[in-house]
Amino acid sequence: MVNDSQRVFDALQGHFEPALIEEISRVGIEQEIEEGDYLIRPGSYVRSVPILLSGSVKIMRPDAEGREALLYHLGGLDSCAMSLTCCLENKPSEIVAVAEEKTRLIAIPIGKVEEWICRFPTWKQFVFRTYQRRFDDMIATIDSIAFQKLDERLLTYLRKKTQNAQSAVLQITHEEIAREMATSREVISRLLKQLERVGYLRLSRNKIEILDKNRFRVT
Repeated sequence: MVNDSQRVFDALQGHFEPALIEEISRVGIEQEIEEGDYLIRPGSYVRSVPILLSGSVKIMRPDAEGREALLYHLGGLDSCAMSLTCCLENKPSEIVAVAEEKTRLIAIPIGKVEEWICRFPTWKQFVFRTYQRRFDDMIATIDSIAFQKLDERLLTYLRKKTQNAQSAVLQITHEEIAREMATSREVISRLLKQLERVGYLRLSRNKIEILDKNRFRVT
């Protein structure tokens, strides 16, 4: 898709220096990814680094049996640290990246990632900040697995989902939640029904409506 340079400039203004924004507008490829589409699969080589302009992407790590554990989410003006690593080291991906909703992004060619680190201070800061955010995300994930009971992990998961979606209604199945939390659908269904009984949420087919907005901080 050909870039709308002004639209890209407006989205990135204030985050990168003008000269870098001009380069991004020139060499970056603007893409629209539909909900459920894959950006990265395990074993594939990453040829570009995405910068999200809108929408959201979930990053998961699969195991040998095909189960997938959620690592973190990407939101607006965010990028994937693991994509950066794969680009810089030219190694195949070990993660899955899939759009949670219709997502618009700029794909930065692999050859520019390292070049811009040397040329543009704001790009260097962006790369380091991306690594720090993902490190913090994964520390939080490890902490939740190590120190939280499953019901507390589910509350944390739902809180992050609602904050990311900025909506009190989540279009998601129990099976999807179980897969992302690396547990069984039966366990998730039981815990969700418990939360429904105490008035935190309302369940319907493939949908969860948050009722206790203070607890989940839904705006």
